[in-house]
Amino acid sequence: MQEVTRSTESLGVPRPGEVFDPVGRALDRVGDRWTLVLVRHLLAAPRGFQDLRMRTGIAPRVLSGRLRDLVGAGLVEPVAEGARSLYALTERGRTLEPIVAAVARWWVEHAMGEPGATPLEFTETSAQSILESLPFLLREERSRGVRIVFEVRLTGRGGGVWTVRIDDGHCTVSPGFAERADVRYTADARTWCGVALGRVDPREAVRRGLLAKEGGPEALDHYFHQVGRPAQADPAEKPKRAELPSRKRRRSG
Repeated sequence: MQEVTRSTESLGVPRPGEVFDPVGRALDRVGDRWTLVLVRHLLAAPRGFQDLRMRTGIAPRVLSGRLRDLVGAGLVEPVAEGARSLYALTERGRTLEPIVAAVARWWVEHAMGEPGATPLEFTETSAQSILESLPFLLREERSRGVRIVFEVRLTGRGGGVWTVRIDDGHCTVSPGFAERADVRYTADARTWCGVALGRVDPREAVRRGLLAKEGGPEALDHYFHQVGRPAQADPAEKPKRAELPSRKRRRSG
């Protein structure tokens, strides 16, 4: 054993490329800051350059370089949709889906409740980004054997309509009206984002007429993790709530 140790020490410290390490070699290919983020957005559908910018906030020069690298690695390919030029995942690129899901799940379970985990400022893309992240926030133990369709109708800045489907532990989110919704939510986009992230009390939002729910008794927050309600939170400590948008009050004589 001593001879083996001396022999190893006499070799000196190897360079990273001389060490057989599958994790290290994989990260050489997909470990930069934006690769898996772009793959995550392309898993849903082919997207254009500007669409990817709006969904990620990546600077144009950086995004152009990352897409070029992904194309060169055989993970992404340019495709045409009419007159539009889009980027789509190749078959090889789609093999990264379990990795993207595992990274997202780690964040949900171990880091989502940390201070600064989510942006505080509401923007036009807040509702879309939160809704499209729901598949990563799904509580699998609560959604197994469940089949339900939610329709979310949001008004105001960043509003739109989305369909959220839960099917036996799997969740998909798509833009547009549901063919047949079991539960329908209607709210201002800012209010709904606050409720979805656990920063606004949904009962208070309903009481003030800022959030409406139609259909069955099921609720979205039952099936998804929420930032404002970390699993390890002290039950004696009340979470801080964001202020709800105030309605205009009539001036009394």
